[in-house]
Amino acid sequence: MESVRVGRSGLQVSRLCLGTMIFGSQRDQSEAFAIMNMAAELGIDFLDVADVYPVPPLSETWGRTEEIVGAWLQGKRERFVVATKCANRVGTGRNDSGGSRKHVIEACEASLRRLKTDRVDVYYLHHSDLDAPMEETLDALDRLVKDGKVLYIGVSNFEAWQVAMAMEAIAKSSLARITVLQPRYNLLNRPYERDLLPLARAAGMGVVPYNPLGAGILTGKYRRGEEPPGESRFAQGDYGRMYQGRYWNDRMFDVADAVAELARENGCTPAQLAVAWLLAQPDVTAPIIGASRPEQLVETAKAVGLTLSEASVQRLDEVSQPFR
Repeated sequence: MESVRVGRSGLQVSRLCLGTMIFGSQRDQSEAFAIMNMAAELGIDFLDVADVYPVPPLSETWGRTEEIVGAWLQGKRERFVVATKCANRVGTGRNDSGGSRKHVIEACEASLRRLKTDRVDVYYLHHSDLDAPMEETLDALDRLVKDGKVLYIGVSNFEAWQVAMAMEAIAKSSLARITVLQPRYNLLNRPYERDLLPLARAAGMGVVPYNPLGAGILTGKYRRGEEPPGESRFAQGDYGRMYQGRYWNDRMFDVADAVAELARENGCTPAQLAVAWLLAQPDVTAPIIGASRPEQLVETAKAVGLTLSEASVQRLDEVSQPFR
C-alpha cells in the first residue's frame, strides 16, 4: 500500500482510508474486526470514525462505532492514524451538539474514552452548522491541540468560503491550522473542483473525500427504474431519502452506466475504476472506502495499482460534466 503526506503536514497515511460508519449497525463487532484485520493486512493504516456513528444515526447507537474501533486498536494503537469527528448530536442535552467550547471539548473527551486512547490523530468538525461563533469553535480545537488530545484539525462538509473564514480567524488569533478537508467528492459530485480543491492546494491542506462510490451507485449494483433494495442505505427512512435525493436519478445512472462500460474496457470492476479516478485527482490525499466484507475491501483496494488511460479519463470527464 502506498503512503502519502496529508497536505503540507508531516503526517503520512495510507493512500486509502477505511470508513467505519456501518460498524455497530449493519456489521457487528466480530464482522467489523474482520474488516479491520484485512485493512491492516492490506497496509491501510488510516481509520475514519465519528462520534455519531454508526449510521443511520440513532440515540441508542451513538458512539458504538468508536467503541468497536477502540476495542480493536488495543495493543496496536501506534500503528494507525485515527480520525474522528464532532458537532453532530450525540446526546439529549442542549449542549450535546454543535461547536460550542463546552461541546467540542466534552465530545473529544468522550471519543477518547470510547476509542481507549489518549489522543486523536485527526479531529474533524463534522459539518459547518455549528450554532456557535466560528472563533469559539476554533479556539476550543486549538485548546485540544495544546493539551495533546488532538494532533491535527480537519473540517468536513465545509464550503470553500467557510474554510476561508476559518483560515482568517485562525490567522488572526494564531490558532492551530486546518490540516485536512473531508468533502463529499466523487464522479457524481464535482463542484468542489471550482473552489474548495484549489483552496486546499494553495493552503497545503490534505483532501480525504468520502462517498467515493456515490453510496454504491457507481458500483453498478443498483438498477435504473427499480426501487432501492430494503437492506441498502437508500431504504433507511429519512437517512435513505437523503441519499435518494443525492443520487437516485437518471443522470446519476447515466454516469454509472459509463463507469461500468469503461471498467469492462480496463479489465477492472466499476468500484475500482471510480476509486482510481479519485486517486488520479492531484489534490486528493486518501479516499475513504467502506466495506461490508473483507473480500470486498480487497477488491476495492486494487484501485491503488490501477492507472486509467487518457481516453478513459476524458470519457469520465465528459459523462460527469453535469456534476462539475
